[in-house]
Amino acid sequence: MKIIETKNLTKKFNSFTAVNNISFQVEEGEIFGFLGPNGAGKTTTINILCTLLRPTSGEAYVNGYNVVLEEQKVRQSIGIIFQDPSLDERLTAVENLKFHCLIYGLPKKLIKSRIDEVLNLTGLYEWRNDIVHKFSGGMKRRLEIARGLLHYPKVLFLDEPTLGLDPQTRRHIWDYIHQLRVKEKITVFLTTHYLEEAENCEHIAVIDYGKIIALDTPMGLRKFLPEDIIFLKTNDDEKARIEIEEKYKIITKITPGEGENQGLYLTVKNGEEFIPELIKNLSLPVKSISLKKPTLDDVFLRLTGEEIRKGTVKNENWFRHLVSIQKRK
Repeated sequence: MKIIETKNLTKKFNSFTAVNNISFQVEEGEIFGFLGPNGAGKTTTINILCTLLRPTSGEAYVNGYNVVLEEQKVRQSIGIIFQDPSLDERLTAVENLKFHCLIYGLPKKLIKSRIDEVLNLTGLYEWRNDIVHKFSGGMKRRLEIARGLLHYPKVLFLDEPTLGLDPQTRRHIWDYIHQLRVKEKITVFLTTHYLEEAENCEHIAVIDYGKIIALDTPMGLRKFLPEDIIFLKTNDDEKARIEIEEKYKIITKITPGEGENQGLYLTVKNGEEFIPELIKNLSLPVKSISLKKPTLDDVFLRLTGEEIRKGTVKNENWFRHLVSIQKRK
């Protein structure tokens, strides 16, 4: 069952098109990642789905409800965890949750049991009567997730849910997200700048310049970048770059930074075989060289990076495949 669906969704601000004719679907119960660089149209799309903005044209449905014609029913169907903290830190955890229950009109006889339920789910019951100001960053994030679950939403929107948290706390937050998806039977719509977190998603849509340029599983997206990645340092990286491009017709670039952080970045097929040949034939001495397989970060940079925007990708058919709108049936 489709829990979210957009059809030719477009949003314009005067002459600027923030969202450009996008169509995608999210299945009920999945974790769906929505990724894109700043200014790509990500926030505008989410604001439309959450009824905070009206589209210029096209349609969008959440839990079967039209976001324009049935906005109140949409709002009752969703929970939102904003990127910026929105708790009242002068209140206790329970007081924050009670206030949210009143806003959503939960029956009084259900309020206590529901608050206890979400506090237990997020591991915060022991601190229910503590002032939120004393909470750690991870505890505050968990409390915001608990608050977003109080009214039994069908879809939980998580905007950068672990931004600024340490790796251990991020892992704990994700443990809670997976638990709540199973226990609460909800769909999670996620944005994140931590690409390793996107591995938790069943499907990922990448948006740039207002268009969806890829939509696939994490494994499927990695297939968009079949090459291995080589990081190379020489005594003269600029000279090495020119020589490699002339000999092998490979696009290379010098990474930003100084000293040990600076070097040449190139992608090739069969990197294990290419490295010995490169070292043997390069006229400059190689100071260091390393090889790695592509990650979602590498795919994301390729999809939204300088090469695609300037049209310098060599394989024209591959390029067209990347920028075509992917529709999952």
